Amino acid sequence: MDIIPFVFPGLPNVRCVFSTRGSGGGFGDGNISFAVGDNPDRVAAARSLLLQHLACEHFAELNQVHGDILIFEPDAVACDAQPRADGDGMATSAAGLALVIRTADCQPLLLAHNSCKYVAALHVGWRGNRCNFPASGVRRFCERYALSPKDVLAVRGPSLGPAMAEFVNFEQEWGTVFAPWFDPASRTMDLWSLTRDQLVTAGLRPRHIYGLDLCTASGNEQFFSYRREKTCGRQAGLVWIAG
Repeated sequence: MDIIPFVFPGLPNVRCVFSTRGSGGGFGDGNISFAVGDNPDRVAAARSLLLQHLACEHFAELNQVHGDILIFEPDAVACDAQPRADGDGMATSAAGLALVIRTADCQPLLLAHNSCKYVAALHVGWRGNRCNFPASGVRRFCERYALSPKDVLAVRGPSLGPAMAEFVNFEQEWGTVFAPWFDPASRTMDLWSLTRDQLVTAGLRPRHIYGLDLCTASGNEQFFSYRREKTCGRQAGLVWIAG
């Protein structure tokens, strides 16, 4: 399993990692989801290996439902167990607990406060953008821990790039309010720019917003992509406070 680390400048105690599909065909050796038809033993092994790579004690995850539910101080989930709670975002002040977002085109959005005491992870699919989850997630994160959004940093992981995010039913699925991010000629949405703009609207400083501009659906097949292959695994985006 290959991993891509990211470090927020000036926050050495906050760790971020994005995994890939790994090697082999089909589900490869990097699928961390039990819900996509992969062999459960292989999934549990991939999850255990991921935890070893992190040098982290535990991780937490949710049944992601493409909404805007944010869970605070989630419980740890065992490597061989499926998550029980529904939601698309988590936040914690607990050191050593990695927050896991599973994706195969959606955006894993990881947040950290500059005190290194609070982190959050959001699963932002296009429906999450449509309901402005990046902004509402930041607002609730800050309200819960009495933080200023100006002191929050964010990084977007590998996800569906602007050239590949086609929406042929834009008017029905999005509406005219999202026209600034839509290219009528190609029928594509720039979801990366939309997320960035939503974070700025939420109060984040533009210089605190980072992005790994790696498209999951492009041809190198480094990542799982639902748009490209429908039946596929899920990679991970993780953030945690070093213990």
